[in-house]
Amino acid sequence: MAGLAASGSNPDVDLLYDINGLAKDAPHWLDRTVEFVGEYGLLLAMVLLVVWCWWTVRRRPASAEEAASAVAALVWAPLAAGLAVLVNVPIRGFVERPRPFLDHQGLEVLVSGKTDYSFVSDHATITMAMGVALFVANRRFGLVGIGLGLLEGFCRVYMGVHYPTDVVGGFALGTAVALLLSPVASMLLTPVMKAVDGSGWAGWAVRGRSARAGGRDADTVVPGARVESASAEERDLAA
Repeated sequence: MAGLAASGSNPDVDLLYDINGLAKDAPHWLDRTVEFVGEYGLLLAMVLLVVWCWWTVRRRPASAEEAASAVAALVWAPLAAGLAVLVNVPIRGFVERPRPFLDHQGLEVLVSGKTDYSFVSDHATITMAMGVALFVANRRFGLVGIGLGLLEGFCRVYMGVHYPTDVVGGFALGTAVALLLSPVASMLLTPVMKAVDGSGWAGWAVRGRSARAGGRDADTVVPGARVESASAEERDLAA
């Protein structure tokens, strides 16, 4: 793969120069902004997005089973990212692809000190793993997370520290880990979240006070009680 990239006559390298070339024409403040966003900002934004989703989910009225399952899916998001990065360690060692600025002249490198291998991108892997896992838990928040992951990939190429295929590989790795292991993670984490929900000292992390009240109302069924349908209620009001 390193040899292919070094040829400078393939779409991967052409796209690298096209995207990174934007940095040369951009004002200095924009390059510095992309540097911060691509290196730290989007990772922080992804963490905050997961926290925001958790805060929203724990406040919704739900039964103990529903709440535990929802929070377990959110806990899986950072775990999926961490596991994907671990999987990437042997991949990087096997491929041994140098950073693009080592093989290609004229790149605008916005971040210095990158001495490790290029394929696959850790940043792209982390953000996409969290975004896809978040999508499994909540589609609305997940779409935002996937969007942040795509932006992260663009920033890494813009900064001159990754080839486009490094980013695509990171997207694929993060997605595969998040999706393929999601059922196993749910099976293992949901009982843990149910135990946390039942504890007196940490139950707030799974369900807030209002969510517990709503969950009890939804779960409470009086034997022999008559349940009126919405249409019956409307007829009574009409009468």
